[in-house]
Amino acid sequence: MSSIAELNPTPLWKHFSRLCEIPRPSKHEEKVVAYILDFCKERGLEARLDQIGNIIIKKPATPGMEDRKILAMQSHVDMVPQKNADTDHDFLRDPIRPQIDGDWVTATGTTLGADNGIGVAAILALLESTDIPHPALEALLTIDEEAGMTGAKHLQPGHFEAELLLNLDTEDEGELYVGCAGGVDINVALPYSAEPLPAGHKAFRLSVRGLRGGHSGLDIDKGRGNANKIANRIIDTAIREIEGLRIAALDGGTLRNAIPRESFSTLTVPADNAARLMEIVLQESAVSKAELDNEPKLDIAVEETEAPASVMDRESERRVIRMLRACPSGVERMSTTLEGIAETSNNLARVVTEENDGEYRVRVQCLVRSLSDSARDQHGLNVAAAFELAGATVSLDNAYPGWTPNVKSPLLALMKDVYKDMTGAEPEVKVIHAGLECGLLAKPYPHWDMVSFGPTIRRAHSPEERVHIESVANFWEYFLKVVQAIPAKHH
Repeated sequence: MSSIAELNPTPLWKHFSRLCEIPRPSKHEEKVVAYILDFCKERGLEARLDQIGNIIIKKPATPGMEDRKILAMQSHVDMVPQKNADTDHDFLRDPIRPQIDGDWVTATGTTLGADNGIGVAAILALLESTDIPHPALEALLTIDEEAGMTGAKHLQPGHFEAELLLNLDTEDEGELYVGCAGGVDINVALPYSAEPLPAGHKAFRLSVRGLRGGHSGLDIDKGRGNANKIANRIIDTAIREIEGLRIAALDGGTLRNAIPRESFSTLTVPADNAARLMEIVLQESAVSKAELDNEPKLDIAVEETEAPASVMDRESERRVIRMLRACPSGVERMSTTLEGIAETSNNLARVVTEENDGEYRVRVQCLVRSLSDSARDQHGLNVAAAFELAGATVSLDNAYPGWTPNVKSPLLALMKDVYKDMTGAEPEVKVIHAGLECGLLAKPYPHWDMVSFGPTIRRAHSPEERVHIESVANFWEYFLKVVQAIPAKHH
């Protein structure tokens, strides 16, 4: 890992390299939290945990900067644990293996964790520095952002004195974000009966792989394939054509905020219909590839597998296929006020069959996002209705608000000026169709003037995640210039 630790700027990359060595998937941040608390203790920084487990760090101003406004900086310590099916990696134990690939840093078969490890590394590098002038600093490092924004959601008032906050969690250099989408999780359970495998049946494994996947907010408008939708369509076609085809198991997608790249289904057919199943999969594969011409690596295959003990009852089979067909997936509406930005969307993220103490159910997870909280709630009910009509139990959980833009923000004005001085160009001011913690942070700290920015990261939430090396250097330089331009308290 020494090679990435030596990249420029070394203070930042050194910390990112170290973060890669520490397992930190969402909901399992204890090792990285312990590491950061030790880091602060060794450097004499004031650090503590709040009641939910966020890390709060404070550092006094350097000499000559005591009259400046206090600046808060915020990033999240967890990362999305995604890997390719053929990658042997335990996110609770194994280090991420970063590698330099031309102008980018990527990982070997897994997510890299640049989202939001680069932001955390920048904050640690600034806190560690002894030669960078800065005002009094407050850092908020939140937990469980990716799987529920738990840290931000439970933040209490009273911990911070700052009026200005830099969120270091966006993914395009030269863009400043001042607003974001809110979201709500849709959790679905449909019980079913297991029936013995019919006599004379052969079992087959249908796999949909090689899709690009990506972030269910940032990439939802790119028209990428959804492995759950593709698999369901093929199974539906096969059931209509083959008398006696049965579903034994479904397992598609992984995380609610990642567009599903892979799906694996176990199907059974009467032995004399095996060849027909192969034909249908071949024909549907050709159709899907033709329709999804932006998915060059889409791979649909079917192969004989070990026979299961049981299959799903026919009525439940019918309900499952119908509800997955009816579930909207992708962009529901584009914004009419912000050009090129999705307003409301749904990600049909996870479909899996489960058995627990002899009880069988199909579980489905979706994530609805919207720039409008009312549209988020309405689309959540639209998605839920598709499952409720099939007789499933549906809960809408974990709703979080969007972040309403303040285009008159003094911090935004300052950051635009600093960017123009540094580059000669105007930064783009944007709103993002993804969840940033700023919307939640505004609840306990309504007076915070917030802007979000970051280096260029591509394919976040997928094993193709990568961060652009030069943009990290530019991001660091810009971050430090903004920190040093923070105005005096009376300003």
